[in-house]
Amino acid sequence: MHVPWILKHKPKTLSEVVGNEDAKRKIFQWVQSWSKGVPKKRALFLYGSPGTGKTVSIEALANDLEMELVQSNASDYRTAEAVERFAGRASQYGTLSGKRRLILFDELDGITGTADRGGLSVITEIVKKTCSPIVLTANNAYDPRFSTLRNYCELMEFKKFTRTQVEKHLKRICSIEGLEAEDAALKLIAERASGDVRSAVNDLQALAQGKERLTYDDVSWLASRDRKEVIFNVLRSIFYAKDSLMAKDAVDMADVDPDMLLEWIYENTPYHVKDPKELAAVMEMLALADIYRGRIASTQNWSLMRYFIDFMTAGVAASWSKKSPGWVPFKFPTRISQMSSSRAYRQMLSAIGMKVGKRCHVSSARAVKEILPYMRVIFESNHEMGAGLAKWFDLDEDMINYLAKK
Repeated sequence: MHVPWILKHKPKTLSEVVGNEDAKRKIFQWVQSWSKGVPKKRALFLYGSPGTGKTVSIEALANDLEMELVQSNASDYRTAEAVERFAGRASQYGTLSGKRRLILFDELDGITGTADRGGLSVITEIVKKTCSPIVLTANNAYDPRFSTLRNYCELMEFKKFTRTQVEKHLKRICSIEGLEAEDAALKLIAERASGDVRSAVNDLQALAQGKERLTYDDVSWLASRDRKEVIFNVLRSIFYAKDSLMAKDAVDMADVDPDMLLEWIYENTPYHVKDPKELAAVMEMLALADIYRGRIASTQNWSLMRYFIDFMTAGVAASWSKKSPGWVPFKFPTRISQMSSSRAYRQMLSAIGMKVGKRCHVSSARAVKEILPYMRVIFESNHEMGAGLAKWFDLDEDMINYLAKK
């Protein structure tokens, strides 16, 4: 059974949470201060980019202090009635077990729209009079919607992790998983996670699927991307969208090239859509998207882009029942990986072609096609002549070894 590594290696204590040492220390002190009486600010508002450890820090702290954690994603509690039902009584009364209670409203950014205003106002009222510590999390605490709520909260910023911190965490996971990984590979994953440790762990698991050793070449083709939302969340939002609009909006969640996104969806469709009829319907949507992609390329009519995006997002989401048993990890596109694995081969051919073409007064493409096959025969069968050609064409050791197939 596949288990996401972000869950499998989730910190159980605050000391295991990566980075933000100052913020963790202040959170601990704030929660502990409740034992001396209700503080002036009855809620703690944690803010920072996704994947910086806001939620996991609170979960780990509750575990450390043996507190009863009452937790919810605020986007699931949008009405005043639902918020009151979730946290109203919990904020006023003790627990049956005698444990202290900690209330967590996670991802307040999810509260949007007219129907949510009542929910946000009730959260503010609960914070004003709570008898238990309340923690709120959001990417941006300074969103205008939270202007009133901020007045009653202690604000605490969670900063992005450094590349070294992320790399250290990845090494720890590799050690536990028995995965041998080159330092350069982990460094690259950490760099391109842009401080998002959750994203880095997702990338590591996806890249390590079926491998006992992870090399730099395995990750070198991984495209740099905006980590506002990782590609895995984009895919999840498309495949399991509640409606077509949500699927279309997923494209804006990350700076993902549409052509690359189509490759990701195409690669992962068979693993998530198991019913043959539904799979055929989804692949039909992708085929239509590919047709429009081709028309855009041939006509440069960019007004067709909306059809390209609609078919590969809303079309995919609407074409299947979204029933996928068990957890299925998203996989990197095989076709992109294969192209990457041949990149060094193509670069070597191009470099030799340029040197040979310059000497023979032909284009590098013609040199690769018409001259290199004969050079290979010479380098393999006549080392003395091969050495002469290598000197004349000014070939380096890698080029010589390539032609001699060493």
